[in-house]
Amino acid sequence: MLRIELPSPGNSGTLPRPGHFARPAFSDTVIRMIDNNVFSSLNEKFVSSFGSEGRVRVVRAPGRVNLIGEHTDYNDGFVLPMAVEPEVRIAFRARRDGQVSIASTVFANEIVEFSLQKRIERSKPAWGNYCRGVAAELIAAGIPLGGMDALLGNTLPVGGGLSSSAAVEVATATALLTLAGVEMDLTRLALLCQKAEHEYAMVPCGIMDQTIVAGAKAGHAMLLDCRDNSKHYVPLDSRELRVVIVNSMVKHELGGSEYALRRKQCEDGVAVLKVANPQIKALRDATMPQVQAAAGKMSDVVFRRCRHVVSENTRTQQAAAKLSDRMYEDVGELMQASHASLRDDYEVSCSELDFLVAESMKIKGVYGARMTGGGFGGCIVALSQPRAVAPLAEHLMKTYTAQFGRQPNTFVTTATSGASLME
Repeated sequence: MLRIELPSPGNSGTLPRPGHFARPAFSDTVIRMIDNNVFSSLNEKFVSSFGSEGRVRVVRAPGRVNLIGEHTDYNDGFVLPMAVEPEVRIAFRARRDGQVSIASTVFANEIVEFSLQKRIERSKPAWGNYCRGVAAELIAAGIPLGGMDALLGNTLPVGGGLSSSAAVEVATATALLTLAGVEMDLTRLALLCQKAEHEYAMVPCGIMDQTIVAGAKAGHAMLLDCRDNSKHYVPLDSRELRVVIVNSMVKHELGGSEYALRRKQCEDGVAVLKVANPQIKALRDATMPQVQAAAGKMSDVVFRRCRHVVSENTRTQQAAAKLSDRMYEDVGELMQASHASLRDDYEVSCSELDFLVAESMKIKGVYGARMTGGGFGGCIVALSQPRAVAPLAEHLMKTYTAQFGRQPNTFVTTATSGASLME
């Protein structure tokens, strides 16, 4: 797991423990590390599972954090994600019998197996549906797939809101395409993986996660228009900024059903708005005056859902512009407003996330913090000065543990590139 390592006083040159991969030390003496045990033996574990014959290759696909723009993607709106250092890797090898067999280091003793020569059906284990769906959609797209043995490794927290599902989908698709000798446009790849999640994982997700996992640019966030999939890359100056992610280590079971309910409430709002404004096809098209004018014609809950989405679209576009202009205090204020809207109008936060956000803002040098991801647990994201990272991590470890009886997992990341073939 990627995490923050706090050096001993007076020892800014602390070395990594054996089995860890040390990345360059920050000037503020915070060292970023990945527990490389997950990946160092990936090839060896593959051989022990599937044998040593044939060439083994490896694909990586990053997770993502969304800086701002939550629950706007399925409303044709704007989002501002970046790819993060924790990632999924797949060691894989071709096989000639049209069978696919996939194991995972996360879900020990569970093997996903299916034939490419028969209709691919949803089945157990549930995590395998992300892989089954991708294979099925590639076949439907006319890609001549061959069989594959594969082993998944993962340093992304499952259920942590950093899109491990999209990373699995894009990594699986990239591996299968590599074996087929086919290159695919990244937008088409993202759409294909999104469809796989809709139809096999039964999650009505937007397009953000798959797009940033497939098409991220190192050192940049991506302002994504989820209607036409146009992208604008926003530089993140690593000399001035740190992106800190804090995993609450909780995931409340409300997530799946409540996500679908929020989508339905947004659709109900659009149905009301378009009576007076026929040009409105999605909440992306609505203005705040139009939403306020229609307040009496929809339930209070639907009104608040619409108010969040419309205001969040505005905040997201403003945040991208402010980041480009290095107006970090303004970006922080927009992040704070985003969290308040997600908490009060969209009602997808929880006490743990609210606590982490509030406590983060007590640390000097933290510009802003907000929940990120679908909600009901998972992570917050904070934008801070480099010097604030260590005090922030120490403060949250102390206060959150005292409040909830569990330790948060805090790590700092740079913006990384999208999925790629490593070897």
